[in-house]
Amino acid sequence: MKILVSGGAGYIGSTTVSHLLAAGHEVIVYDNLSRGHRAAVPVEAELIVGDIGDRAHLDGVFALGIDAIIHFAALIEAGESMKKPAEYIQNNVGSSTTLIDAAVANGVDNIVFSSSAAVYASQDHPLHEDSAIQPVNLYGQTKRMVEEILGWYHRLYGLKSCSLRYFNASGASKQGGEIRGENHQPETHLIPLVLQVALNQRESISIFGDDYPTPDGTNVRDYIHIDDLAQAHVKAVEALRDESDALWVYNLGNGFGYSNLEVIETVRQITGHAIPTVMAQRRLGDGAILVASSEKIKKELGWKPLYPELEAIIASAWEWHRTHPQGYSG
Repeated sequence: MKILVSGGAGYIGSTTVSHLLAAGHEVIVYDNLSRGHRAAVPVEAELIVGDIGDRAHLDGVFALGIDAIIHFAALIEAGESMKKPAEYIQNNVGSSTTLIDAAVANGVDNIVFSSSAAVYASQDHPLHEDSAIQPVNLYGQTKRMVEEILGWYHRLYGLKSCSLRYFNASGASKQGGEIRGENHQPETHLIPLVLQVALNQRESISIFGDDYPTPDGTNVRDYIHIDDLAQAHVKAVEALRDESDALWVYNLGNGFGYSNLEVIETVRQITGHAIPTVMAQRRLGDGAILVASSEKIKKELGWKPLYPELEAIIASAWEWHRTHPQGYSG
């Protein structure tokens, strides 16, 4: 297949591109490079710099003969979404709708959507695909809105889609012979932030709240290795191709969670660094517990995580950060 990957220069997107190429697909990366990195895009993929809100540009790309889309391009910071609601709605919902509508108009009827566990209400046991939907931040709400838009385009035009609700993407990948890791600017995700302390790039790590209803009072999250995420996208886009009708939703996680304090302690063990911590107030939009049940995608698509252990995830991330202390060069 010739697959258009929006946001394919980002952390998850570029890793998925490398897995798609290894599976024999032709890939066009479409990215405005506002958050992604040109250097992260595999050389075997074609990079087109553009914005998913630019309908005229998209129509030109679809004229190249696209068979399917994997849609990553989005603003992704939950805390920022609470401070910049209009920007998140315009980009994540408005521009995604432009992409979806352009796909249908150009005869592309397969789309895998990068959704999020942030659509769910927090609960103290693993979340299933039919668990209560109640985003606690605007980021999660925008993901839910795009899922609903995909549902309407399915009913109106027969668009086939698969929304992958995944939990905390982590670790680094060596797929394709190059290591790819997490390199957000600014960085807000826990594992890379803690590793920055180990690299003496920051003095300490802040813990935002120790009074949550969890065993140690800190947030609990399900961490999933980036390679496992990427493989799920490959399986999803290939399965969509062979279906005549699909409106799928799948969780992606390991089925168990680790608290912030447990993550920090694991980093201490792997890096040998003390990792000083500073307690801070809760952040608006942070839920207590988000852990996935991924039994549905395992059963229906045959997906299985290969790197479920937190130690393996953090060790791979540590290798990336040690060898790329300044991130990508471009």
